[in-house]
Amino acid sequence: MYSEDDLLPISGLQRLMFCERQSALVHVERLWVENRLTIEGMLLHRRADSGKSESRGGERAARSLPVRSFELGLFGIADVARYERGVGGQIVPVEYKRGRPKKNDCDRVQLCAQALCLEEMHGRALPFGEIFYGKTRRKVRVEFTPELRRTTTGAAARLHDLIRSGRTPPAEFGPKCENCSLRGVCMPRLGGGVASRARQFDRAVDALLADPLLPDGSSS
Repeated sequence: MYSEDDLLPISGLQRLMFCERQSALVHVERLWVENRLTIEGMLLHRRADSGKSESRGGERAARSLPVRSFELGLFGIADVARYERGVGGQIVPVEYKRGRPKKNDCDRVQLCAQALCLEEMHGRALPFGEIFYGKTRRKVRVEFTPELRRTTTGAAARLHDLIRSGRTPPAEFGPKCENCSLRGVCMPRLGGGVASRARQFDRAVDALLADPLLPDGSSS
C-alpha cells in the first residue's frame, strides 16, 4: 500500500505505455510542450472537465471525478463515470480521446487504471468501461479482463520504479515520434538531445550545493 504522498498521476501511466522516455521527460524532468494535437485533446476534454454532473433516465454521469488507489499508488481524474441507478447498477468509466483507437494498450490501460481506482473506492467490481474517440465520434467498449488488469498493475509498478530512479531512458526513434509534442526537446534522432544533458547538469549543481564546502575549500 502506498501513502498519499506516493501517489502518481494516471496520465503518467498512459505516457509510460506509449513511450517510457516521454513519461520520464514529463514526470522526472518536468518538461512539457503543447502542439496542435495536445490542444485538440484539451478542447475535447473541456466539456468532460466541467465538473457538472448530469442525470438522465436511470443513470447519473459524474464529470471530472477524482479517483485514487493506494494499492496501485495512482491518482487522477476520470473524465466521466456513469452510475446506473438501482440495486446492482453498474459504474462505467468513460475516457475521451481526440484521435482514433490505437493498436497498443496505452488508452485501455489508462481506462483500466481509473476502473481499479473506482473499485477500490467503492468496494465493487467494474466489468467494463468506454473510450470515446473524437476522430471516429464513437465509443469503444473496453472489457476489464484479467490480462488487462495484470498489464495495468504491472505498468503502475514500472511507473513507480521509473520515477523513483530519477533516470530518463535513452531515445529510440520510431513512427510514434512524428506527432509527439516533446520531439523538439527529446530529439530522438540524436539519441537524447538537450533534455537529458540538462538533467545531468541539474544533478551536478544539486550535488555541489549539497556539499558544505565550496570547490576552493571555503565554507559556504
